[in-house]
Amino acid sequence: MVLEATMIVIDNSEWMINGDYIPTRFEAQKDAMHLIFNQKINDNPENMCGLMTIGDNSPQVLCTLTRDYGKLLSAIHDLPVRGEAKLMTGIQIAQLALKHRENKTQRQRIVVFLGSPVDSDEKNMKRLAKKLKKNNVAVDIVHFGELSQENTDKLSQFIETVNSNDNSHLVTIPQSDRLLSDMVNESPIGQGVAASNSQFEFGVDPTLDPELALALELSMAEERARQDNQNRDTGANPSTAATTTTTTTQEKPSSSNADEKMKE
Repeated sequence: MVLEATMIVIDNSEWMINGDYIPTRFEAQKDAMHLIFNQKINDNPENMCGLMTIGDNSPQVLCTLTRDYGKLLSAIHDLPVRGEAKLMTGIQIAQLALKHRENKTQRQRIVVFLGSPVDSDEKNMKRLAKKLKKNNVAVDIVHFGELSQENTDKLSQFIETVNSNDNSHLVTIPQSDRLLSDMVNESPIGQGVAASNSQFEFGVDPTLDPELALALELSMAEERARQDNQNRDTGANPSTAATTTTTTTQEKPSSSNADEKMKE
């Protein structure tokens, strides 16, 4: 289990009122943010998450690092959606918030939700990315909404620069009839389909759904016991089965011999 301190950065700019993601960009983003918070907290009993915004023309820390889900809900209640997003300024503030974490053994991660145009040029973004990499800060970006080629190119270069041993990711999510939170969950930023299939025995994270994981484990145990009993009942011994088959085959010619004797 990875020990991490994570700052979740959400976009509350005016671009978030668009309804191209179900039900709106902002509400879809909030659902995905709740998912990330719960996954991080459940992954390790010492993990902590904070929350901040980058919209309203001024990035703001809403909730410092915590494990209290209630604080997160309270912080995001009645949050205004307006202004422009200041991505690079927000990431810099998130880095400062992580720097002041109490447990210095926690790895540092910033998860950014961005649904508006990138406000910075590539040169400044690359400079910040190098600084983050030097300070061992991983960055994940959920890119949705404004999916222009310019946005994608800037964000891709940023992640390539900050990335160290595949610890940072850019996930671009186009508009669809699926929930944004589901697609985030299936990505490397969320639980990830590959992770859920490889890390957990039955494809279910027991920390997220312990009852289902237990039911699958009991069902598998019962199936193994049934197969063992079946093997014992049939006396599954290959050599015995082969002998029986051979004997039966050898006895068949005797009926032909009997017919010949009757003809004589």
